[in-house]
Amino acid sequence: MRHAQEHDPANDDRPLAGRVVAIVGATGGLGRAAALACGSAGATVVLIGRRVRALESVYDELVAAGASEPAIRPLDLATAGPAECAETAAAIEAGLGRLDGLILAVADFDHLARTASTDPAVWLRQLHVNLAAPWLLFRAMEPILARAPAADVVFVLEDPARMRRAYWGGYGAGKVGLEGVAASLAHEYEHSSIRIHGLRPGPMRTALRGRAFAGEPDGPPPAPDLAASEIVRWLSRPPARPG
Repeated sequence: MRHAQEHDPANDDRPLAGRVVAIVGATGGLGRAAALACGSAGATVVLIGRRVRALESVYDELVAAGASEPAIRPLDLATAGPAECAETAAAIEAGLGRLDGLILAVADFDHLARTASTDPAVWLRQLHVNLAAPWLLFRAMEPILARAPAADVVFVLEDPARMRRAYWGGYGAGKVGLEGVAASLAHEYEHSSIRIHGLRPGPMRTALRGRAFAGEPDGPPPAPDLAASEIVRWLSRPPARPG
């Protein structure tokens, strides 16, 4: 990793130039799209995820697109605890010197299933990946984010009404809980330099949706690029005066 360069305000076509953005779940549908969008906007992107080869594929896409050289940080959220999250934060600070954005595009979903029939190990893993791990990562990275002139944290959420319906299991429970975490943090950091966002991207053409809604009769939903561009817009806003 290397330190990011300061932003040149004259470089209007690259509004995130000089900023460092960590994307957790960078190999998923929205995570990959967000990585490419942030890289195109000038950010130095930190790709965080479990599968090294998939991370390397997104890395290659960013380099081929002319983005700043990204960084890769493998992390298995199913087993990541406070120590692993702290090590990830320390590696970002040591290698890049700053952190301006954190996008938590994490998801653990196998298939729709009857809640009482769910394997307890699957239930606990889904709660950890979809709820506990994003909070642990935010907690570990908060001190670095707080030192940025303006930092943005994006929690990727789901439709809470849908998540309370049948068969969503540990994924649904985790996403409903994550919305509560994001809402609490938004109030706690309302008058600080850290801006908390909750993004409900709506239907997107991703592998997760394919598992949940195989053979959609109305054709596939749109690609996640629109949601990724919204993330870039949020991260591009100038700092607000605290208070």
